[in-house]
Amino acid sequence: MSTLMAILSEPVARLGATTITLGQVMGGTALLIFLLLFTLFTALLRSAKARAVAAAEAAEHARDTEARMVDILQAQAEMQGRMGAIAEVFGARQAELTQAIGQRLDAMTGRIGQTMADQTKSTHESLAKLQERLAVIDTAQNNIQSLAGQVVQLQSILSNKQTRGAFGQSRMEAIIGDGLPFGAYEFQATLSNGSRPDCLVRMPNDAPSLAIDAKFPLEAWNAIRAADGLEARKHAAQAFRRDIEVHIRDIADKYLIPGETQDTAFMFVPSESVFAEVHENFEAIVQRALRARVVMVSPSLLMLSIQVIQALLRDARMREQAHRIQTEVVKMMEDVARLDERVRKLQAHFGQASKDIEDILVSSTKVTRRGQKIEALEFAGTDPVEESKESDGKAQRAAESRTGQLRLRVVDGDDG
Repeated sequence: MSTLMAILSEPVARLGATTITLGQVMGGTALLIFLLLFTLFTALLRSAKARAVAAAEAAEHARDTEARMVDILQAQAEMQGRMGAIAEVFGARQAELTQAIGQRLDAMTGRIGQTMADQTKSTHESLAKLQERLAVIDTAQNNIQSLAGQVVQLQSILSNKQTRGAFGQSRMEAIIGDGLPFGAYEFQATLSNGSRPDCLVRMPNDAPSLAIDAKFPLEAWNAIRAADGLEARKHAAQAFRRDIEVHIRDIADKYLIPGETQDTAFMFVPSESVFAEVHENFEAIVQRALRARVVMVSPSLLMLSIQVIQALLRDARMREQAHRIQTEVVKMMEDVARLDERVRKLQAHFGQASKDIEDILVSSTKVTRRGQKIEALEFAGTDPVEESKESDGKAQRAAESRTGQLRLRVVDGDDG
């Protein structure tokens, strides 16, 4: 015993002035082990109690979950019924919308088909006219080629006075006959003073007629072309100037009758080259003719003048038929008004259909949102029995289709 006490009294460590013996170390170790065992026992007791409480809570949660599953199954059955009714509504509205769209598409298809047929007909007519014009152009080209071989004959024609007069008269008659309608002109008409111009064009609105002379003097002109030497050409030019001045004075005296003819008369020059050279080399003669109110015209200028007169005649006829045009415009405006009214009706139908589709999308969004809540079990904080009572106590809303054949009663939720 004394030996054990001695062993326990032996110092093991020294902390400053304090000596730690083996007995103190062993006592401290035993005390530490006791404290660890006591702590472990206390933790085991608390764990067993917590497991019991957790088991009780789990059983309670399982009962709550089972009750909620029963409510969910019941709500699912109700939702299936509601989804069936909504599907019937969607089917009916879709059938109505499909029928309306089909009718509109049929009408639009008919109109488009008619328009395409009209456009095709117009295109065929334009192509036919184009082919006719091309045939005319080909004929004109052939005529031009044949005309190139007749230039020599033209010179011989112009050298003869009677033949030259007939040539100028025929060319003027061809231009006027092609440009003006029948009755708007008269060849070799007799005026009040007994004179007979080669052509008398009737002006619109009872205006005085326009006199045209086709007997252009070319003898002196041909002499100028055939003269050899400066002196001979000078005498030929003087003779040409004298002859043409006499002809201008005769036209002014015979064909310018106040109140009966226009205050201007045309002197037809049957050759473009002669007309150009007269204006280039005999400017004084041109100015004298203008002062005498006699206008020299080449075939192209005469054609242009005839086109202007034709436009005046057309304008006069248009004014005469103005009342008929006004009546047709009024009828056309009535047709446009009816077309506008029908388009507005069609726009209203499409607007109503768009609004119905938006309402359907809103309802389907609400149904999807409710399904997501059911799937996520978002019922925390609400007793299922009390929620069912509140749902039964809320007012129901009746939804009817526009045809009156389908009725659906939908219960609003808390989210509206």
